[in-house]
Amino acid sequence: MTEPEIQEIIAKQRQFFTTGATLPVEARIQALKKLKNAVQKEEALIQEALYRDLGKSRMESYMCETGMVLSELSFLIQHLPSYAKEHRVPTPLAQYVSRSYKKPTPYGTVLIMSPWNYPFMLTLEPLADAIAAGNTALVKPSAYSPAVSAVIKKLLSQCFDPEYVAVILGGREENQYLLRQKFDYIFFTGSQAVGREVLRQAAEHLTPVTLELGGKSPCIVDKSANIKLAARRIVFGKFLNCGQTCVAPDYILCDELIKEELEAQLQKQIRKQFGPQPLKNKNYGKIINRKHFDRIRGLIETSKVLCGGGTDETALKIEPTVMTAVSWDDPVMQQEIFGPVLPILTYRSLEEAVTEIEKRPRPLALYLFSSNQEAVRYVTSRCRYGGGCINDTIIHLATSRMGFGGVGESGMGAYHGKTGFDTFTHYKSIVDKKTFLDLPMRYQPYRKIYERLVRKFLK
Repeated sequence: MTEPEIQEIIAKQRQFFTTGATLPVEARIQALKKLKNAVQKEEALIQEALYRDLGKSRMESYMCETGMVLSELSFLIQHLPSYAKEHRVPTPLAQYVSRSYKKPTPYGTVLIMSPWNYPFMLTLEPLADAIAAGNTALVKPSAYSPAVSAVIKKLLSQCFDPEYVAVILGGREENQYLLRQKFDYIFFTGSQAVGREVLRQAAEHLTPVTLELGGKSPCIVDKSANIKLAARRIVFGKFLNCGQTCVAPDYILCDELIKEELEAQLQKQIRKQFGPQPLKNKNYGKIINRKHFDRIRGLIETSKVLCGGGTDETALKIEPTVMTAVSWDDPVMQQEIFGPVLPILTYRSLEEAVTEIEKRPRPLALYLFSSNQEAVRYVTSRCRYGGGCINDTIIHLATSRMGFGGVGESGMGAYHGKTGFDTFTHYKSIVDKKTFLDLPMRYQPYRKIYERLVRKFLK
């Protein structure tokens, strides 16, 4: 798509927004219901596209993509009437007699740019939040997941006219065209490198942004943990979608006293969950493309492989791989892995572990396996990270009741449920001053008695 064509779509969306058609709450609810019905109707087509792009099984496609979208849509449909209401707040005595309230209003025309690793969920969930808030939207899915992007375009074209919701396909050129335009809000999910470019371009127009990025999310396992259960849940969270998950445990940081036991349990769990030949497991997906396959394979040091390490170059598959005796200086620790490779490092004290984590960029997630509540309080209060779990992995993002987002280098802003509605909403602070009473103290000429009253009110 050319830049003039994109500019024309944006102009039509702005014109449509000014008609007020997106403002009535019932209209927003009907739009969300229409989208939900379309997702349910096209579930098989969505699953087929996810399999083509990422090799996702039917179960994983529904559990991690389609089902998550449907859950968010259902939550918003149920709660939108209360979210969209004006919220009255107390008025200070100095403003007597008035009514003070916050009025939620949409930003206008928003841009949503989504990644390839969960291409359906990470496109439709922020879009649902944007629609719920009353915006029009341009959606730009990733070129790396072309099958899903095509399904998204088909689905959204069935549900909405392009002046309400439009899908822009293409690659870097289209991304640049979009980022040169003025939007009222930009929501981006992807890498830190591209996130920096989005923020730089948005600054040209002073456009507010949400950045959902990534980072090296640590998984701490202390000596009080249930090792068997920890291994089971770590293996699930790490190797889901072949490790191509922004909140996957990037590395394990465990007490040196339980390292051998944890390693043994990790190996058992990999065999149990993926079988003796994971590359032949029909429910185990693939790496998105050759570029990322080669990058991940290059991080595997054969001499440090505890289990796994096998690859299928033709199918773009890499076995669930655990690396041991890893140091902070190893290549695998210099970048977000975003693949099925799990390094293990050790610590002697929890204070040492926290110090090492805090030396590094803020991660999107942090996981702690521990039965020690004092340790839980220490880690959750001392480490800075987007969100996480105690004695589990990744499930903190699977709820519309809590916002999901990063901090520092792992992102800014959050979404899901009410937090998502708030992200795409500007709250106007309004004082409705009554006319039957007008206190004279603020007007000139000033008098001492008025000053005493002002000082009484404002202290």
